[in-house]
Amino acid sequence: MNRWLLPEDIADVLPAEARKVEALRRAILDLYQSYGYELVAPPILEFLDSLLTGTGSDLNLQTFKLVDQLSGRTLGLRADITPQVARIDAHLLNRPGITRLCYAGSVAHARTPVGSSAREDLQLGAEIYGCATWEADFEAITLLLKTISIAGLNQVYLDLSHAGILSGILADQDLDKETVETLYGLLQTKDRPRLAKWASCLPAKVGDALMALTDLNGPCAQVLENAKKVLPKHAHIDQALADLERLVTAMGSSSDLELSIDLADLRGYQYHSGVMFAAYVDKLPQPIARGGRYDHVGQAFGRSRPATGFSLDLLTLSGLSPLKVRKLAILAPWIDDAKLNQVIASLRDSGEVVIQLMAGEKAQAAEYECDRELVKQGSSWEVKKK
Repeated sequence: MNRWLLPEDIADVLPAEARKVEALRRAILDLYQSYGYELVAPPILEFLDSLLTGTGSDLNLQTFKLVDQLSGRTLGLRADITPQVARIDAHLLNRPGITRLCYAGSVAHARTPVGSSAREDLQLGAEIYGCATWEADFEAITLLLKTISIAGLNQVYLDLSHAGILSGILADQDLDKETVETLYGLLQTKDRPRLAKWASCLPAKVGDALMALTDLNGPCAQVLENAKKVLPKHAHIDQALADLERLVTAMGSSSDLELSIDLADLRGYQYHSGVMFAAYVDKLPQPIARGGRYDHVGQAFGRSRPATGFSLDLLTLSGLSPLKVRKLAILAPWIDDAKLNQVIASLRDSGEVVIQLMAGEKAQAAEYECDRELVKQGSSWEVKKK
């Protein structure tokens, strides 16, 4: 085996794509800063018990584990940055009011996620802490849509759901964690025959409500109207439907946004506690981004604190982006000439890219377009179009 080969579903990011990724990262983080979000950079390794606090079993299965030779404790290589940011808000910042945080960093998955071809992502996201009202969810969704727009992907399909629906249906049922995970998988795949069989041991009212969830998807107004008719009356369900209705109204109509609701889309149900959303774009079968409310994660760190936000893989976003980010450059000879070196230094100080080449050498930098060159005119050096 060649020593330089990479593990399965792990890949290098080559120059032209790396430039595009970095350009998007800077533009997106600048957008977040304009909303008042503060950048944090959690460590890529943490003690496992801290890293998985407040998360479901899915994240545990996706986390690489190793032993710390200094302490003997088990470390985890993060598969998600969101719990780390929740820890920072709860323990390190510990602010009483609303806190807005954003991040961009690598995450690794022990197994290739379904629908993906990579086990390493460049996760980028934004989180709002300390606000329990719908306005925070609306801001998170707005920021997500602007993030996707920066990448030049203007047609977005946004799917809404709510964790409170299922918690209301199962409120009086004593189900263990593994049983709920099985249910969540059946709802996610909308496997009605297996779901009907699974729910046969539950009260008929509960089973009927679970079956109804698989049909409650599509245009927002229609789904909300049907949900009020077929779902049982419960405070959690009523509140969830009211939250969704309020968000749909606030978002209004946009020609570039196709808004829908899927009440069976409960991916990350154990992680989220309220409104959940997934954004889709053309040419990608799985969501480009996911987000929602996850109030209980902060509680798991010893501080009950409302939280909502979203995250996405910047590498995937960049790969789908139609934007061209090749930078224009100036060619110059690589010779010992004091006046030439002075001109080159001045051009670089002004923000220009100047690539020096040996005689007979050709520029091969894929991320630059060399449209000009430095040419000697008498005793001076001038920039000329190629």
